[in-house]
Amino acid sequence: MARTAAKPAFRCTECGWTTVRWVGRCGECQAWGTVQEQGAPKLKEVRAQPPSRGAVPIAEVPTEASERALSGIGELDRVLGGGLVPGAVVLLAGEPGVGKSTLLLEVAAHWARAGRRTLYVSGEESAAQVRLRAGRTNALADELYLAAETDLGTVLGHVEQTNPSLLVVDSVQTIATAEADGSPGGVTQVREVTGALVRIAKSRGMAVLLIGHVTKDGNIAGPRLLEHLVDVVLAFEGDRHSGFRMVRATKNRYGPADEVGCFELVDAGINEVPDPSGLFISQSVAVPGTAITVTMEGRRPLLAEVQALVSTTGPQQNPSRVSAGLDRQRLLMLLAVLQKRCRMPLHTQDCHASSVGGARVTEPSADLALAVAVASSYVDAVPEGVGRAVALGEIGLAGELRRVPGVDRRIAEAGRLGFDTVIVPASLQTGLKSYTQAGVTVQPAATVMDALGFLGFPGRRRG
Repeated sequence: MARTAAKPAFRCTECGWTTVRWVGRCGECQAWGTVQEQGAPKLKEVRAQPPSRGAVPIAEVPTEASERALSGIGELDRVLGGGLVPGAVVLLAGEPGVGKSTLLLEVAAHWARAGRRTLYVSGEESAAQVRLRAGRTNALADELYLAAETDLGTVLGHVEQTNPSLLVVDSVQTIATAEADGSPGGVTQVREVTGALVRIAKSRGMAVLLIGHVTKDGNIAGPRLLEHLVDVVLAFEGDRHSGFRMVRATKNRYGPADEVGCFELVDAGINEVPDPSGLFISQSVAVPGTAITVTMEGRRPLLAEVQALVSTTGPQQNPSRVSAGLDRQRLLMLLAVLQKRCRMPLHTQDCHASSVGGARVTEPSADLALAVAVASSYVDAVPEGVGRAVALGEIGLAGELRRVPGVDRRIAEAGRLGFDTVIVPASLQTGLKSYTQAGVTVQPAATVMDALGFLGFPGRRRG
């Protein structure tokens, strides 16, 4: 029997949250003035229908139709798990100007140069503007077709006419359909457009790359359902003041969801960076206030340099705590640990900390390196053991060093780049005796005080 709700429903136009009565503020996304009245949907009885194809044992399902195809961009293939799967829908989201369109135009050009038909649909720029950028970045190819459309029906007509094996849509928030209510970019429009593109991708075995916008909070714009509809969600990250960019997989049905690809944005387009460790290390000699650590971006170890500057606070002033590329809350915690456990009177000192090269170092394994940098700047000296050493370890409130994952890969990366000593938490093995691994001297330390002592910091502290 069909059932009809007795009361009207109210829906948030931003996130899709529903309530039985009107409220001024959405209870899910906390946005004001976005809750609008909408008739409650009718629930109807669904009758069973005979399937067009019968179910088969999973071992008998053919795998030829799902073989991956390389996109031509090695770093992107790495993040995708080995290439694009036919019928897969990939969502690439990032801030404005980070290089999303440049990257996918490069992917479309490489795909077309391999003799595979490609359709690039631009909803934000005219065809002439996209052609101008393609000429600047050398992204021209005979099999690359271009269309500037914002209507979903017209986009699907282009797909029927060109029959591409890869469809790029820039961006999904600009495409609209007359079959759904709301303006382009709204919850209903984005849901209907994405659902239609997913259906045509699965039915034709066509890979689809979607560009998505993000909100001021860094979240993907549109309904949360958008991330559930697509197969792969990629986050394009980078500092607008630095050319370094990272593509991070946050969801991947066909591969690892923790992989990272590295790129560099240049005047001629975007280049792959297969070995990005050197970008985050300054080439100058060791100076007070610097330390090296190894972070894990996905399964890739990256060397990173952290810097600190400790100076005496002026009279009648509160000490300042400033961080760039580092978690400020962890910096405050580490300063408290150093003051309590290592007897450093940092409450009278200003402390500025930052990472090198625009990298964001938020992993707890960088705690020990940041503590070494602060201690080095505090004593205004570079102990002999700091110059060619890498510090790894999370610091607890008692000053103990906690274990970090992927230590073997971190040690191997440090040895590959010429570092001869690595300080690691003693909890990784029994005792504090040093050992050799991958040509590197590994020195376990139980506490941050032990680590500073191994590196040669003087026991006397200036007052």
